Amino acid sequence: MKVLVAVKRVIDFNVKIRVKSDSSGVETGNVKMSMNPFDEIAVEEGVRMREAGTASELIAVSLGPQACQETIRTGLAMGADRGILVETDADLEPLAVAKLLKAVVDKENPDLIILGKQAIDDDCNQTGQMLAALLGWPQGTFASNLAFADGKADVTREIDGGLETLSLSMPAVITTDLRLNEPRYASLPNIMKAKKKPIDVFSTDDLGVDVTPRLEILKVEEPQGRERGVILADAAELVEKLRTEAKVI
Repeated sequence: MKVLVAVKRVIDFNVKIRVKSDSSGVETGNVKMSMNPFDEIAVEEGVRMREAGTASELIAVSLGPQACQETIRTGLAMGADRGILVETDADLEPLAVAKLLKAVVDKENPDLIILGKQAIDDDCNQTGQMLAALLGWPQGTFASNLAFADGKADVTREIDGGLETLSLSMPAVITTDLRLNEPRYASLPNIMKAKKKPIDVFSTDDLGVDVTPRLEILKVEEPQGRERGVILADAAELVEKLRTEAKVI
């Protein structure tokens, strides 16, 4: 089974986000970047599949500027076999990402595509679903457990009422949730080996995909700060404040 994993380069989750002075977006210059945490889970699951003999090849794919090769190298150091970069400086919206991934899928013909359920920079949670729709493949989102047997993928996913298990025919698209696994740290020997693994580079023109944005960002601003809370002595004081200040009772 050939497995394709999408990885996105985002601002590291430990970094405090700063809005640009002109309110056109968030500051990314001289800011630490890393792989989207949900995509790390996707890579880890693909590596585990290859180690178990379920997958024969694992390909890490990223879309964006040349610096995204660093993110791909991280995936290669974790255990992916090779990488693909679709190089573009455009701001990619989820639909454009899905179209580019579909073009890569048409070239590679994988049996399974694994993505993080969302990226921590835009929190869109749309790309996996859009990609499945464009391909006409079954999808299992928010996966917390995966099992493969008889040419099918059993995907356990978390829903409001508990757990739901879907049986998907292959090929399929799966998006990962936090509880699927715990990603490994890349060892120094594997980091060195990753430098020699191949990365194929394509442009959006090579894939014949128009990535012109459909949305216009008017303004980006930080959320208003919350007022400090008040510590009350007892329940009687709480009831009094609800009556006199909040006027809810």
